[in-house]
Amino acid sequence: MKNKRLILPDMIKGLAVLLMIQVHIMELFARQDIYDGLCGQISLFLGGIPAAPVFMLMMGYLMALKNKSSVDMLKRGIRLFIGGIFLNIGMNFHLIYNIIFKDWNYNLWNYIFGADILTMAGLSLIILALIHKLAKDNYLIYFIIALIITILSYFFISLDLETSYWRYVLSFITGGTSWSYFPLIPWLAYPVLGYGLKLLNNKYSFSSIINNFWSKVTLILITLTLILSFNYGFSNSFLLTNYYHHRMLFFLWAIAFMVVWFYGWYQISKLLKNTIFFEFLQFLGKHVTSIYVIQWLIIGNLSTEFYKSKNLEESVMWFFVILFISAISTYFISQTRFYFTSKKLQKIK
Repeated sequence: MKNKRLILPDMIKGLAVLLMIQVHIMELFARQDIYDGLCGQISLFLGGIPAAPVFMLMMGYLMALKNKSSVDMLKRGIRLFIGGIFLNIGMNFHLIYNIIFKDWNYNLWNYIFGADILTMAGLSLIILALIHKLAKDNYLIYFIIALIITILSYFFISLDLETSYWRYVLSFITGGTSWSYFPLIPWLAYPVLGYGLKLLNNKYSFSSIINNFWSKVTLILITLTLILSFNYGFSNSFLLTNYYHHRMLFFLWAIAFMVVWFYGWYQISKLLKNTIFFEFLQFLGKHVTSIYVIQWLIIGNLSTEFYKSKNLEESVMWFFVILFISAISTYFISQTRFYFTSKKLQKIK
C-alpha cells in the first residue's frame, strides 16, 4: 500500500503544487497584459483543475487510504484551519505592516480571514470526520453528499455578503465576499468524493479493471467529451470568479478531466519512475503542505513590492527561484524533523 501511494498520489500532488506556484506568480507578479493574454489563460487553466481540485480530491482519498479515524481527521482539520489563519498573516505580513504603520487603505481583516485552500482543507476534514462517523464505509453516501454540495452552490453563488454581520464566518462556508477564494461550497465536494472513491476502490480495485476493454472505451468517450466541451472548461478555469465559485456542471467537467489526467500520469509514471524528475515530484508531493506554506510566505510578501510588474521572462525566473528556495527549505526542515524524531526514539529505547 505504501508503494502504491508513492507511485501515483505523491506524484500527482507534486504536480499540483508545481502548478499552484506558477499560477500564484502569474496572478501576483506578471504584468496585467501578460495575465490577460494567452499565456495568462493557459497558466490559470493549469493552475485550476490540475491543482486545487486534484489536491483536495487526493486529500480525501488519502484520508481513506490511511484509514484515519474520525477523531484523527477532526484534530488534523482543526490544526489545518488554525494554520491557514496563521499562513494568511504570514503571507500578508508585509502588507499588514504597511496597513498598520503606513496607513495603507486596505481592510486588515479581509487578509487575515481570507478563505484559502488551507482553511478550506481544515474545515473539510472536520466535516469529513462527521460524515465518516455517520456513513462509515458506504461509498454511495459520500458520492451523494458530494453531489448535494455542488447543487447547493446554485443557491449561494449570487450572494453579496460584503456588508453582512457574519461575513467573516460565511466567507469560509458559502463565499459571497471578495476575500473568499475557496469556500466549503462547492469545494468540500472534492475531498468527500475522494474519500468515497477510495472506499469504492477497496471493493472493486481500480487497478484490476483499468486496462479492460470497457474501461478503455469509457476513457475514450470521456476524452472525446472533454475535447468537444473544452472551451467551457478552459474559459471557466481562467475566469476566476467562475472557478472559485463554480457549480455542479463544472464540478462534473473537473471530475472527467481528472479521470483522464490521472490515467495519463499513471501511464507516464511507468516511463519516469527511475528519473530525477519523478523523484522530485514525489518529494514535493510527500511534503506538499510545507512546500505550499513556504512558497506562499515568499510570494505573498514579495507581491507587495512586485505586484503585476514582471514580464514573462522575469515571471518564469521567479518561478524557478521560489521553487528552489521552497524545495531546499522543505528538505532541511524534513531532515531536521527526522533527526530530532530519531533522537527522541533512541532516548525512549
